[in-house]
Amino acid sequence: MISNKRSEGQTVVVAMGGHAFMQPGQRGTHAQHVANGRMICHQIMTLVERGYNVVITHGNGPQVGELLMQSELTRDQVPAMPLDVLVAQTEGSLGYFLQQSLLNELRARDIRRYVVTVVTQVVVERDDPAFAVPTKPVGPFLPRDTAQVRADEFGWVVCEQDSRGWRRQVPSPRPRKVIQRRMISEAAGAGHIVVAAGGGGIPVVKAENSDDYVGIEAVIDKDLTSSVLATDVGADLLIILTAVDQVYVNFGQTGQVGLGAVTLAECERHIDAGHFPAGSMGPKVEAIYQFLLRGGSRGLITSADKLPAALDGQAGTHFIGKI
Repeated sequence: MISNKRSEGQTVVVAMGGHAFMQPGQRGTHAQHVANGRMICHQIMTLVERGYNVVITHGNGPQVGELLMQSELTRDQVPAMPLDVLVAQTEGSLGYFLQQSLLNELRARDIRRYVVTVVTQVVVERDDPAFAVPTKPVGPFLPRDTAQVRADEFGWVVCEQDSRGWRRQVPSPRPRKVIQRRMISEAAGAGHIVVAAGGGGIPVVKAENSDDYVGIEAVIDKDLTSSVLATDVGADLLIILTAVDQVYVNFGQTGQVGLGAVTLAECERHIDAGHFPAGSMGPKVEAIYQFLLRGGSRGLITSADKLPAALDGQAGTHFIGKI
């Protein structure tokens, strides 16, 4: 039996999207979440077996959207909860899926480590420009009339999206500080696997007339929070798992080229050239770039199935903190 009272390995923060729990065409049932969670955890065990201290972050887009839909459908019978509370709920539920799957994977390998899920608060700035211009669509698609009623009744900002209907738009402020960062760092350093900052973390601000933290309705980009957390815990490596095996320039166009190894200066040039759209690869590359700017050593973007090969330098896009 392998025992880790204190791990001397390097620390890795590995981020995955909320869609990792729901494959294309799936409805997102409990059984599907369990099965997909087990598959992703099987890949993450590669990091454990290679001696890393592991911190896992994840998205929650589909799941928090389902909770918002439930809230809409039961609004007249059950008091609606604010968005920050729904983010907390998905931190708990998705953390549970990962925690249970990881524990089972550890037991199957006779590795004595533990897994902890941290309900994570992330400080954002009350005067962040994102609060003045909400851009993040959340929740179900609604008919125009229903969306307008919600806008009038609850002060929502709504917009039409993809001709499929109208959706609520919420602010997406930048993460500034992870409140539980020291707890996360200490637990990971002790050899435990930590699941944290689910859905980008619960957005909180300082109250206007006190030093109390209060929740605020917003959705923080999980990749940007993962970048901040990676810096906070002194991670040696930030990995972002996505649907494609590596980062491409001219993606989906003539002249598409996959990127293997990218320096900090090269990454900046690609960003300035507009190769990474805001709605897809943009936040992921920015997250890695900002981590390197703050002194991080390495970043990696790849798909979950390519993770073992990528760790051996045979797949993925590798970012190094050198000019």
